[in-house]
Amino acid sequence: MTDETKLKQGAYSKLLDLLNNNDVEFRLLKHEPEGRTDVISKVRGNKLSQAAKAMVVMVKIGKKRKRYALVVVPGNCKLNFDGIAKALGGERVFFAAKEKAEQLTGCEMGAVPPFSFDPDLLLVVDKRLVQEPEIVFNAARLDTSFFIKQEDYLRVASPKIADVAVST
Repeated sequence: MTDETKLKQGAYSKLLDLLNNNDVEFRLLKHEPEGRTDVISKVRGNKLSQAAKAMVVMVKIGKKRKRYALVVVPGNCKLNFDGIAKALGGERVFFAAKEKAEQLTGCEMGAVPPFSFDPDLLLVVDKRLVQEPEIVFNAARLDTSFFIKQEDYLRVASPKIADVAVST
């Protein structure tokens, strides 16, 4: 087994354990590998507004400080960098380097679930996503998705809720 395969299985196992250990009811859907939100939403049969799209950003806080955040927005939105900076007390926001994002999430890009398992990765969720009764997301793998109730997601993930997205 390659290190990359172990990494992917590790993130998936952590996610599955988290949901099971917290009595979260979920539907698991196996599908062809896909990381593009619009494409996989059609395959899964969910609305774009309930697809949880998770991206890692770096927030510059002053000249020498930075912080990483996993920002989760609905699939029909894109990141609002000014909103992220405001919500996290930063000056500027950038997408994190792919290698850093994969290190912090334990996932390949496109497969990142809306949960943070790293203390150095703050979890921020856009207020629009939590208006959906059920959310859907890739399960730390490109070939598997979870459907869970929004209330269970909020209970288990405990994210910071903020206005960090704009509609596309």
